[in-house]
Amino acid sequence: MKCTSAEAAKLLRKLNEDYEALCIHEEQSKEFLAASGEDIESVRPAYDYESVQARMDELEAKIRKVKHTINIFNATHIVTGFDMTIDQMLVYIPQLTNRKRKLSIMRNKLPKTRDHASTAGRMGIIDYRYTNYDIEKADADYTAVSELLAKAQTALDVVNNTETMELDL
Repeated sequence: MKCTSAEAAKLLRKLNEDYEALCIHEEQSKEFLAASGEDIESVRPAYDYESVQARMDELEAKIRKVKHTINIFNATHIVTGFDMTIDQMLVYIPQLTNRKRKLSIMRNKLPKTRDHASTAGRMGIIDYRYTNYDIEKADADYTAVSELLAKAQTALDVVNNTETMELDL
């Protein structure tokens, strides 16, 4: 079946949820307590070991296939405008996010501030902390990184929602 990366990710999420639900059901059903003298069959939960194991195997195989197909797709498809594969973009976007966060702090600094920590033990001496960079340049870089991050996210969204892969389940 043909599907987009976004559709494959949703399918993978559903398969993982189904697997987790099956694990919970098994955990709750594989053992049970009965009081001495109680009719065991009246309190025995429904549980078929062989069918549960077969269903787990089936779900695990599907999860492996979907993950593998997504991985191949991510490693081979180039994101337009970035000359990077999807898997490279999945590293690049967090890098841009971290840079944007750092630049946000840097662009909001004052050129000179009183350093309160250094005055704690010394009376009469005031230390100042100075920025050692151009705050306006940090602000301009912040704007550029913000725009690049938005462009990268949009380009990745386009690929994830338009380009298809062949998923064999």
